[in-house]
Amino acid sequence: MAIGAVALTACASADGQGSGESAGGGEYSIGYVGERAVDDAAVDGGVVTYGSYGFPATLDPTKTLMAGSTGGTELAAIYDTLVRYDFEKSEYVPQLAASLKSSDGGQTWTITLREGGTFSDGTPVDSVAVKWSFDRYVAAKRDAAQMWTNTVAGVETPDAKTVVIKLQRSWADFPVMLSSGPGVIVAPSSEANGAFTPIGAGPFAVTRFAPNEVLELAPRADYVGGKPRLAGLRFVPTPNAQGMFESMRSGELNAGYLYRNTEVIDSAIDAGYEGYLDTQGLGAIGIINQREGRPGADVRVRRAISLGVDPDALNQRVNSGNSPAGSSMFPEGSKWHNGEAAGVAYDPDKARELLNEAKADGYDGKLTYAAINEEGARQGALAVQAALDSIGFDVEIAYANSVTDLTRRVYIDRDFDVARSGASLIDAAPLLRLYASLGSTSNNNAAGYNSPEMDALLVKLQTAGDDGDKQKVIDDIQMLANETVPYAVWAPSVVFTAWTPKLHGANVTIDNVVLFDDAWMEQ
Repeated sequence: MAIGAVALTACASADGQGSGESAGGGEYSIGYVGERAVDDAAVDGGVVTYGSYGFPATLDPTKTLMAGSTGGTELAAIYDTLVRYDFEKSEYVPQLAASLKSSDGGQTWTITLREGGTFSDGTPVDSVAVKWSFDRYVAAKRDAAQMWTNTVAGVETPDAKTVVIKLQRSWADFPVMLSSGPGVIVAPSSEANGAFTPIGAGPFAVTRFAPNEVLELAPRADYVGGKPRLAGLRFVPTPNAQGMFESMRSGELNAGYLYRNTEVIDSAIDAGYEGYLDTQGLGAIGIINQREGRPGADVRVRRAISLGVDPDALNQRVNSGNSPAGSSMFPEGSKWHNGEAAGVAYDPDKARELLNEAKADGYDGKLTYAAINEEGARQGALAVQAALDSIGFDVEIAYANSVTDLTRRVYIDRDFDVARSGASLIDAAPLLRLYASLGSTSNNNAAGYNSPEMDALLVKLQTAGDDGDKQKVIDDIQMLANETVPYAVWAPSVVFTAWTPKLHGANVTIDNVVLFDDAWMEQ
C-alpha cells in the first residue's frame, strides 16, 4: 500500500508552472550538472541540511521505498548499500562491499565484505548479518522483494566475509538489487528488543528522528570507509519545489530533491546549483483497471482510453505546457528512447471507433476516474474526463480526501476504472520498474495486467547481454504495450537532486539517491 501511495503522491503533487525553454521542448539530458573534478582542498566540518521531497515516516527499510523521492537518501546514510552505481563510469562499484564479482555468465554473484566493518552499535558486518538483512527485506514483500524472489535461487555464506548469491537465470544488471532496497543492510540487533531500532552500517548514525519534522545524523568515526568529513546531516520535509528552491537560495538548505517542477529546475540550474539531472519514463500514467467485470478488461476500451487522451493537452492543463509530455515509455533524453518504436499516438477518431465496437457488444461507456481532491489532481482529472467524454465515454470523477484513501481504493480495494499514477523508470536498470508495473506476479501491478507475452519479454530483458540486445527487447516491450495497453502513458518526470556549489564529493546512485560518505563543505 505504501508503494502505491508513493506513486500516487508523486503524480498528485505535480506543481510545475513556468516557461522554461528546455521544459517546453521536453528535452533534458541525464547526468551530473556542474564541476565533478576531484578537489584536493577537502576540509572537515559543516552540516548539510537536505530538503526531502518525501520525508520518511519510518526509518525501517522494509517500510520505506528506497528511492530518492521517498527517503532513500536518508536510508543510505544510515545503512549504506553494498554497491552503488557510478554514472560517470556507467558501472556498479563497491560501496559497503569490498568487491562484487560475477561468474557462470552472470548467474552467480560473489560479495566480499570489507575488513573491520561494523554496525553503529559495534556489532560486526559479516556474511551472516548481510544474509539476515536480505531475508528480512524479502520476507516483508516490499518494493523489489518480489523481483528478488523471482530471481534468486539461494544465498550462501561460506565464510564471515563472503556472500554468494545464486540466481535462477543470468542477469547482468543484478547489482541494481544490491544498490537498492535489498542492498540496504540492517543490523540483526535492530530487532533485539522487539521493536525496530535504526542500526545500520552506513557512514552516519541517528541522533534525532521526529517524524514529519526532522532527521539528524552524526558521522561515525568507526565507519568502514573512514569517518565522513561532514559534521552532520540534517533532513527536513520540503515537498514543494518552489519553496525548496527559495530555501536553498536563502541558505536554509544546502541541497534538496527538486521534482517535476521544470520551471524551478531550470531556475536552479541557471542560478548555478549543481547536482544530478534525471528524466524518468512513466512519470505520469493512467492506470486502467482490467480485472474481470471492469470496462478495462476489454482491450478495445483500454486502447480507446490510451488513444483518446492527448498528452500535450493534458500537460497544458496541468503544467501550463511547460513540462515534458509524451506517450513513449522511455522519453527523449533516455538512452533507451527509440522514435521508431514510439508510444501510442493521439487518435480520437480511432478511439471513437474502438469504443463504439465495445458499445455494440453491450458496454455502456461508463468509467470511474479516481483522483485526490487537490488542485493539480483535479485539473488532470477534469482534462482526462473532457477528452474521454468527447469521444463517447461517460466519465465520473471519484475524489478521495487523501493519498491514503486513494491508495486504499486503487491498491487495496481495486475500486476504480482509471487512476493517475507513476512508475519512474530507472535508465541504468530498466527491468526493475518495468517488472513492477507490468509483471503479472508483481505486488505493484495495480491494474491487474496479465500478459504471458509481456512476462516472457521481461525475462528476455533480464537475460539480455549488451545494450543492443536490451534495446531490441525494450522496443518489443513498447510495441506490445501499445497493443495490449497496460496503462495510458502521458509524461515522464524530471528530477534534479541539487546542491550548493560549496558542497563537493556527493555521489548519486540508483533512483536519485544521494550518498554523502565522501562529501565535504567549503567553510
